Amino acid sequence: QVQLVESGGGLVRFGGSLKLSCAVRGVTLDYYVIGWFRQAPGAKREGVACLSTYDGTSDYAESVRGRFTISKDNVENTIYLEMDNLEPEDTATYYCATARGLAIEHGLQWRWFDDWGQGTLVAVSS
Repeated sequence: QVQLVESGGGLVRFGGSLKLSCAVRGVTLDYYVIGWFRQAPGAKREGVACLSTYDGTSDYAESVRGRFTISKDNVENTIYLEMDNLEPEDTATYYCATARGLAIEHGLQWRWFDDWGQGTLVAVSS
């Protein structure tokens, strides 16, 4: 059974940085796409970043490109989302999710993902 546990959220000021972690248990991430998604109150869930574990390709939402970086620690089986130059519009609950064998072009579309973490809250003050 796949278990994903996010951590690293918190309150940060405009322009600050946070690094989110997603610890993955119960599966070896050898042929997966890992996605980070976020959902603000009253808003739709949106894809933020995704990473293919079989060829290393990644993709980002335009709203975060150049500010967020997704990466993977193979030893710890953990996925990271490093977020720089944070803006109040980045305030949301952030979730990581996995999808085995998914094509990277679907990596920002939450409906393709099977297993989800519980989420971690990021709040950016102006």
